[in-house]
Formats: sequence, structure tokens, C-alpha cells
Amino acid sequence: LYRLVRRIVNSHDKAAAIISLNFIVPKKEINMVPDMGKWKRSQAYADYIGFILTLNEAVKGKKLTCEYKVSETVEKLLSLLNTLDRWIDETPPMDQPSRFGNKAFRTWYAKLEQEAEALVSTVIPSSVRAAAPEIAVYLKESVGNSTRIDYGTGHEAAFAAFLCCLCKIGALRVDDQLAIIFKVFDRYLQVMRKLQKTYRMEPAGSQGVWGLDDFQFLPFIWGSSQLIDHPTLEPRHFVEEKIVNEHHQDYMFLECIKFINEMKTGPFAEHSNQLWNISAVPTWSKVNQGLIRMYKAECLEKFPVIQHFKFGSLLPIQPVKP
Repeated sequence: LYRLVRRIVNSHDKAAAIISLNFIVPKKEINMVPDMGKWKRSQAYADYIGFILTLNEAVKGKKLTCEYKVSETVEKLLSLLNTLDRWIDETPPMDQPSRFGNKAFRTWYAKLEQEAEALVSTVIPSSVRAAAPEIAVYLKESVGNSTRIDYGTGHEAAFAAFLCCLCKIGALRVDDQLAIIFKVFDRYLQVMRKLQKTYRMEPAGSQGVWGLDDFQFLPFIWGSSQLIDHPTLEPRHFVEEKIVNEHHQDYMFLECIKFINEMKTGPFAEHSNQLWNISAVPTWSKVNQGLIRMYKAECLEKFPVIQHFKFGSLLPIQPVKP
């Protein structure tokens, strides 16, 4: 998998091929349950899961606060996310009778819809500027649904797809791997949490207490990888608020738990039953493996999630070439 991503982001041949690609605006291809086989066999699925697992390997045993390279592209992505954050401040929630789904989100989203291509153009090399309309679709899909005012793992997957596309056109490279998670994805999570809180967004397709989390999944995977072989912190410790408060700056998993503790009341075992069960797993390595299996089963193999995924030239629906 590492070689796969290395080939995607470093090969001059690949870069030349990308420049000559006919970029297209991605569209939905999974319209019925039987179409799920097409998704599982697609180049898009292979590249997406390869990307997730390569990053999972890259962050193993590393703290958010460790030293790593921050490239110009990463800085530009942070600037893009800071813009989205600023727009939240400029678009306060409306007074409305309903507690959930504040309609001001639609105003905020309309601004993103209008500016997405221009924002993406600031991030990618001029030689592949033609890819901006294609890649911008994944950015627009990554912040929630403006009709339902909800957010879920399908939107999170769109942001991972957005980052994967930036790798495929050579804007992000192999030595950006730590910064992709620790800088860009972490900042994305902060902006999503602010959106969720400000506009009281509904969880999309939430399984309630039986789901892992109302909104996210990937930070639990990558966050558990960070904690593999930690000398003192074990899975049983993340349900202890004191330990979470002490270590959340270093570990994405604990940042997620801290956010849950802030947003929910009552016993942890009741409001987050799946996570409570995970705290009984003996090692972080087993937690990580189990979460990857769960992500495939609960997100990537579920029609209600994947029916919204969009396919273009960078993440194609065509089957993997033998």
C-alpha cells in the first residue's frame, strides 16, 4: 500500500499522465443496492482504502505534537480551512423555533458552493488547475448536507477523498503524510465541530448509542494507531476524564472523546456504548484492527452511505486493472 501511494504521488510518469487526464465533474454511480459490487471492485475503492491504511501506518505511535514537515500545500490547505472557519463567525445562527438544524447553515454553505473552485485553485499547482472543478466537488460534499442540515461519516469520507485526489495530482506528497493527518485533518475536525455546534447539525444516519460516534469515524482509526505501543495509556484509560484532559492535545482519539464528553450528559456507557465496549479491548493494536474492520462494514459497505459518493477521473468507478 505504501508503494501504491508512493507511486501515486511521486512518479513523474504519473504526474505527466495526470496533466493529460480529462478531468470531469464527479457524479453518483451507486444508485441501487446491487451497484455496491461495482463500488467494491472500483479503482476508487482501492485508492480510497489504500489512502486510509497508508496514513494509518504513517501515524503509528506518533503524537500530534511531534515534529514533521509542513509543506506549502499544507499551509494553503490550512488557510482554506481557516476561511471556512471565518465564514462561520460571519454567519451567526438564526433565531428559529426548531432547536436543531439551524437554517443559517444554508447561507454558510451557499458561500462555499460559490467559492469552492476558487479555494481549490489556490491549493493546487497551476499545471493541473483544470482539476479544480473535479476536486472542489469533494470539498463541497465534505461539510454536511444543506437540505437536511446534517453531517455524518459519508461527508467525512468526502474530505478524505478530497485529500486523496490532492495526492493523485501531486499537490500532496509522501513526505506530507503526517501533516495531512496532524495538521490538515485535525483542523478540518475543528471546523466540523464548530459547524456541528453552531448550527446544531443532525447526525446523518446515526445509530444513536449503538453507533461509534454521531459524526466521525476516521479520527478513531488514526487516533488508535497513534496510541499503539504507548508505554502507559491503555484502551481502558480513555473513559477516565482526567486522563483525557491531560493527553488530548497529543492524541486524536482522546480529542474525539473530549468532544463527546462536552456534548453529551449522563454515564459514558449509556451515551457511547460502542466506545465503552472498545475500552475493554486489551491493546490499541487490536482496537485499531477492529475499527478498520468496523469502518469497512459500517461505512464503506453500507448503501445509505455510499449512494452519495461521487466518481470522476481521479476516483473512477471503473474496476481495478489486473
